[in-house]
Amino acid sequence: MKAKLTFLGTGTSSGIPMLGCGCGVCGSSDPRDRRLRSSVFVEYGGLSVLVDCGPDFRMQAVRAGITHIDGILLTHNHMDHVGGLDDTRALNVCEGHPINIYCERYVEESLRHMYGYAFEEPRYQGAPEWHMHTIDGDHPFKVYSNEMDEILKWEKGFGYHHFPAPDIPEKSVEVVPVHGWHLKEKGISVLGYRFGNIAYLTDMNLIEDEEFEKLKGLDAVTINCVKVGYHHSHFSLQECLDFFERVGARESYITHLSHLLPPYREFARMLPDGVFPAYDGLVLEY
Repeated sequence: MKAKLTFLGTGTSSGIPMLGCGCGVCGSSDPRDRRLRSSVFVEYGGLSVLVDCGPDFRMQAVRAGITHIDGILLTHNHMDHVGGLDDTRALNVCEGHPINIYCERYVEESLRHMYGYAFEEPRYQGAPEWHMHTIDGDHPFKVYSNEMDEILKWEKGFGYHHFPAPDIPEKSVEVVPVHGWHLKEKGISVLGYRFGNIAYLTDMNLIEDEEFEKLKGLDAVTINCVKVGYHHSHFSLQECLDFFERVGARESYITHLSHLLPPYREFARMLPDGVFPAYDGLVLEY
């Protein structure tokens, strides 16, 4: 089954250009050096899946022409990966279904604090309608078409009326989670995801040996790097390259890039064959 992955954003938490910075990367005229916060949109098995929903989500969705999402898969709970979730309420209105969110339990607990109005009862009118699904890094899980979910009808002055889900055949795809650590000493767990022969991983600085079994036979893999040298919670460039060599995918892409790395053209020339800097709007299809 083919997967099509579009990089909506490939920047680190501050994006590029970074606010207030006048360095050569932030001032670059190459559009590939203008990076929104990291996220990808995956079309797989007839479903549309968003991985992470950062503060640039609305702009990313408009730019990419996204009008339908079956599910959102979250990697972890940092604001540059969850700060745009409120914008999904527009899809509740337009599509008449809740948004299904798949994440680890600690991420859901964080969302309940960040977005308390989306979970409280009685409901705040116009709050986003989400259905939460708890996943872990150990087992594959299914992402379901949101057409199978309950129907929402908006009434001005009231909010949503909820109607039973339509009786239609199941439409779903299986996704393989890949567990890593953003900072193991702090217990910051992160999930990457494999869709067929494409795997998207970000915000990791440690991946346990057993997880590499899930990454065999890939056509394309993505991992994070914010600077050439050591970083306390992200891979260094050499750690990225070691990871790519161990995975052995046909093509390897670096994302979550910061202005501490060289501009796109220079950085691309530094990398070995088969390894590329990702950029906003890049599409992979395998």
